[in-house]
Amino acid sequence: MYQDKITLCGSNSYQKKYYLNEDFKGLPDQVKDELKIACVLYTEEIGGILTVEFDEEGHLSFVTRAEENDFFYDEIGSVLKIKQMRQEKRDLWESLELYYRVFFLGEEV
Repeated sequence: MYQDKITLCGSNSYQKKYYLNEDFKGLPDQVKDELKIACVLYTEEIGGILTVEFDEEGHLSFVTRAEENDFFYDEIGSVLKIKQMRQEKRDLWESLELYYRVFFLGEEV
C-alpha cells in the first residue's frame, strides 16, 4: 500500500503548528494526545521542525530541520532530546510501529 516514507505527525516551532496525518485519525485519542505533547514539547524546547515518519519497513524515525539562520536551534540538545523521547516512550513507539505494519503494510501478527 505504502512505498515511501509516511509522516505520522510533526510540529513546527516557526509557525507554532502541530500536524497529525489524517491517515492516522483512527488512533486512540490518548495516543494522539501523547504524540502531540511529545512533538510540541520537543519544538518548544529545541526549536526547528520535528516530524515523526515511518519508513518502507514500518520503522519510526525522528526527522529534524531548522531554518538556515536559526541561531536558537539547539542541534546537540536535539540529539539528546530524541534519545530521551525514544527511551521514555519506547512502548508507544513500538506499538505505533506494530500498528503501522499491521494496518498499513498488511503484515500478519
